Amino acid sequence: MRIGLLGTGPWADMAHAPALAGHGGLDFVGVWGRRPDAAKELAGRHGTRAYDDVDALLADVEAVAVALPPAVQADLAVRAARAGRHLLLDKPLAPTVAQGRAVTEAVRAAGVASVVFFTTRFQPETEAWITEQAAEEGWFTARAQWLGAVFGDGGSAFADSPWRREKGALWDVGPHALSVLLPVLGDVRRVAAAAPGPGDTVHLVLDHAGGASSTLTLSLTAPPAAAGAAVELRGTAGVALLPQAPEGPVPALRRAADALLAAAGGGRPHPCDAAFGLRVTEILAGAEALLTDRG
Repeated sequence: MRIGLLGTGPWADMAHAPALAGHGGLDFVGVWGRRPDAAKELAGRHGTRAYDDVDALLADVEAVAVALPPAVQADLAVRAARAGRHLLLDKPLAPTVAQGRAVTEAVRAAGVASVVFFTTRFQPETEAWITEQAAEEGWFTARAQWLGAVFGDGGSAFADSPWRREKGALWDVGPHALSVLLPVLGDVRRVAAAAPGPGDTVHLVLDHAGGASSTLTLSLTAPPAAAGAAVELRGTAGVALLPQAPEGPVPALRRAADALLAAAGGGRPHPCDAAFGLRVTEILAGAEALLTDRG
């Protein structure tokens, strides 16, 4: 499959470009970015072409991978889908429900495949754990903590990201937590509570369709020594803890590309498709509304 990359930032550099370039089932055709010099540099390091015009890239590929801020991603995803291109998207799908719905409607109308890259869902250890726990009944409650030190003193490559500064942990790491909880506990019937914490930290209480409740603590301003992700389930089956995934994002992103290839080849839609991405966006928007009301 001929695929192009939209985006030239840190995530495109450290994850997307190496994953696409090293995937045996993909022909990495080229890179487009909002900064032409950055596109040229990134393309050169991976032996591919830099495009100055996004429509020229779309004309040369069958699919695109997107590593751009959510609002930019949503608009370009609609454009690419309408051009008949399959979509390997990043989380969150979009920063608003309306934009997320526009993506899913364009995907549906064009009949193209879509996969949203929720990292945990494409790592073998964690995905196997999610599948195993989803088969269990009687979960009573869950606790998820997704704590990053992006805005601390650790020198994160993402610290200067304008959209992360604006939207915070709710929209950056919240999708990761939801991608684990939803397939196990069921859809969220109600965001029961949302409260701010230190920095961009937020605390959520969710009521799930399966009858369980969950609490989420999300932050990009945690001290480096406190950073990390953990999920704990408790129910009639006992206690289950999300295992650690030893791999980085590149192998996981290659598996996401495998999922896109399978869906584009006539297979069943992947569980992490644009429709799932939209549902995550709806839940995040509901939580954001509660936080705004508190303010």
